[in-house]
Amino acid sequence: MRIPIFLAALTLGATSALAAEEPSGCDKFKWPIERERAALTAPDRAKLVSGSEQAALPSSAITLGLVAPSEAKLPTPPERAPKDGTFAGFTDIKTTKAGLYTISLSAGAWVDVVQDGHVLKPMAFSGATDCDGIRKTMKYELSAQPLVLQVSGARDNFISIAILPSE
Repeated sequence: MRIPIFLAALTLGATSALAAEEPSGCDKFKWPIERERAALTAPDRAKLVSGSEQAALPSSAITLGLVAPSEAKLPTPPERAPKDGTFAGFTDIKTTKAGLYTISLSAGAWVDVVQDGHVLKPMAFSGATDCDGIRKTMKYELSAQPLVLQVSGARDNFISIAILPSE
């Protein structure tokens, strides 16, 4: 009798630990996300296909169409291998102004920001479930060089992305 109770306690503990890793609700982000959330849910987001080029950082959020990872032709292998049944894509941004930026996603996915042939590491990350319009936001120090923004591991064939100067 003790073994089933012990196993049930272990399962409950593991479930609680997983839930603790994923905060729930818009108030659980590490910094204010109102501006990013508004951009990600704005009705006038530009719709881009994977592989598209932009002359400069978009002034508002975009919706990027995604395809199967085998079709995405990502310029750099993603740092996290995408799971089967997920989607991937990228956009090439020709010029950026140096500074600290937040890159926010409407849904869960892996992001690789590539500048000068190097995958940049985010300076900070925050995410939460159950917040309509935004799932994840990261802060990156960008240089005044072109960049490639790659998305992989997305569940849907599109994702909204906001790249905004950090406040």
